[in-house]
Amino acid sequence: MCTVCGCAEGETRIEGDARHEHEHVGADGAVYRHVHGHGHGLGGGHSHGHGHVHEHGHEHDHDHDHDHDHDHDHEHDHGHSHPDAGGHGHDLHYGLGPAHAHAPGLSQERMVRIEQDILGKNDGIAAANRRWLAERAIFALNLVSSPGSGKTTLLVKTIEALSGQIPVSVVEGDQQTSHDADRIRATGAPAIQVNTGKGCHLDAHMVGQALVRLAPEPGSLLMIENVGNLVCPAAFDLGEAHKVVILSVTEGEDKPLKYPDMFHAADLMLLSKVDLLPYLTFDVDRCIDYARRVKPGLPVILVSTVSGDGMTEWLDWLAAGLAACPSPAQD
Repeated sequence: MCTVCGCAEGETRIEGDARHEHEHVGADGAVYRHVHGHGHGLGGGHSHGHGHVHEHGHEHDHDHDHDHDHDHDHEHDHGHSHPDAGGHGHDLHYGLGPAHAHAPGLSQERMVRIEQDILGKNDGIAAANRRWLAERAIFALNLVSSPGSGKTTLLVKTIEALSGQIPVSVVEGDQQTSHDADRIRATGAPAIQVNTGKGCHLDAHMVGQALVRLAPEPGSLLMIENVGNLVCPAAFDLGEAHKVVILSVTEGEDKPLKYPDMFHAADLMLLSKVDLLPYLTFDVDRCIDYARRVKPGLPVILVSTVSGDGMTEWLDWLAAGLAACPSPAQD
């Protein structure tokens, strides 16, 4: 179970793979996570493992050679992984079951320990993603926002503006459907849809699997559109260069104060749908002030995909980020 957000008790199905994953809280108060079958990630090789996270803190990692690391945090992971490049049309489906905000039988201290383990494991995979991207000089952005902020429309307009100049690929995160990925593919850009079921965010493992299938070009731009949510995505590093938070003027100027972790984690704020300002009671200066109270010096760009306001500044910011990437590593 994810004690960070409450995602729990479900199974993971990855389209095109014989893979089954589930997590549950056992009668002993332990959190169990199992993966069976074939998964595709950035780590390479073909590995088997199994793992349980137990409250009594006994840890095992099994990968054929059955090396044991005992520090009393029992963790097993059942899975297979092997590289699989290409396949821009394959979508990933993470069907999570009912969410539980509290794990029965676990003390607060043990829940904190499990949360730390979950985030620690995620950060390790995110670091591998970041190395993989850096070796290919791929500029990766994690786009985060509430639902309805205009992320997908902004992506479509950005891809169209960069057509013939910079290759763009997209990882789309949603709980269900492939509607957004279909919109991206209609532009000619490769996209993979990751469906999280009841999960409220993408994590580094999901993105790592998507990258191998997507196989973005060296020296390209990778856009990761996270699940619409201003809470949980703030805690999960995906291996991106920057988080870009998108806030629509229809949402109210106090969002940065209500959801400070997200705005603090961001390196850029896009204030979207500014063409609607004449019809709304929205104080732009106050909103920016709130955002910079949370993250001093946070850059802000006012954009509209309807009027085109701010699009040149946004595209220039992207170009500067790409230019700062080192040249792709030579084989």
